[in-house]
Amino acid sequence: MRTYDATAAPHTLAPIVSALRAAGCVFAEDEAQLLVAEAPDSETLAEWVDCRISGMPLEHILGWAAFCGERIAVDPGVFVPRRRTELLVHQVVSLLRRDRPLSPHPVVVDLCCGSGAVGTALARLYPEVELHSADIDPAAVNCARRNVDAVGGRVYQGDLFAALPPQLQGRVRILAVNAPYVPTEAIKTMPPEARLYESRAALDGGDDGLDFHRRVAVGARKWLVPDGHLLIETSGQQSGRTAGIVAGAGFTVRTVHSDELGGTVVVGAPLCGERSRRISGRRARSY
Repeated sequence: MRTYDATAAPHTLAPIVSALRAAGCVFAEDEAQLLVAEAPDSETLAEWVDCRISGMPLEHILGWAAFCGERIAVDPGVFVPRRRTELLVHQVVSLLRRDRPLSPHPVVVDLCCGSGAVGTALARLYPEVELHSADIDPAAVNCARRNVDAVGGRVYQGDLFAALPPQLQGRVRILAVNAPYVPTEAIKTMPPEARLYESRAALDGGDDGLDFHRRVAVGARKWLVPDGHLLIETSGQQSGRTAGIVAGAGFTVRTVHSDELGGTVVVGAPLCGERSRRISGRRARSY
């Protein structure tokens, strides 16, 4: 195993940068600086560089991910929060600020929370929230508790809405969802750092990637307050179908995209009255 100086000055990082670049790391210089800055000693630094060269996500090596200006704890095997998901946080906070006079202490649910990055970030940006986060993966739940507990939220383990306390039904103002949306067959084409080191349950969205979007859309209305919102992260390519699924479940829909972040979010607001019940019943059966 090659050794590196953990106290190296920036101009002596060349061997690490070269090794990372040869392994296909696009941001080799930035990653080298982070590894050197965080490693407690040269032996650990060498181990970390070898792990990164082998494909392990940088965030799993460091134990944290940068997200919305915060450090989010990320354990091995847990889904690494992507920068594109910051759009989901920004959209939630924008809605909360708009509705502040109506709901000074809004209930927010971060469903399929992974590390808890979305809920943790929005609670830091909007401390008045009553935050509830949930995931089916025990490793993700344990990791999320480290992040969410620090901002006064609660974390539950279970399958989508089954994880949530029944008393939250009809009280949720924002349901923020970053559910898996990678089509099953597309997983094998993903970079090794995702395909080999993150839980498949955090990636696999079924044949077309939209299985969880269907389940969430059908079940969301009974959890939301009448003027609440459902927000689902999706891809640009899938956004039309995700929007159709949400509309078919009885929501008015708009789609938000950020070129800067590379993120896409479908935002749904419940329709009211008999028209909503007719649409929801008809479309829910069709998916």
